[in-house]
Amino acid sequence: MAVPKRKTSKSRKRMRRSHHSAASTALQACSRCGSPRLPHRVCGSCGYYAGKKRLPVED
Repeated sequence: MAVPKRKTSKSRKRMRRSHHSAASTALQACSRCGSPRLPHRVCGSCGYYAGKKRLPVED
């Protein structure tokens, strides 16, 4: 079994893990109601996508 020659330092470990952060989700404002929604998805608050009613939404 291979054995590492040197211990990985805290600095090396932290530099390697600096790229592991999760990317934030990009939200857009709905053109109809203005509430935040994911791009290319139906708006959950008004049910519209691309200017057409796609989902029935209860008030």
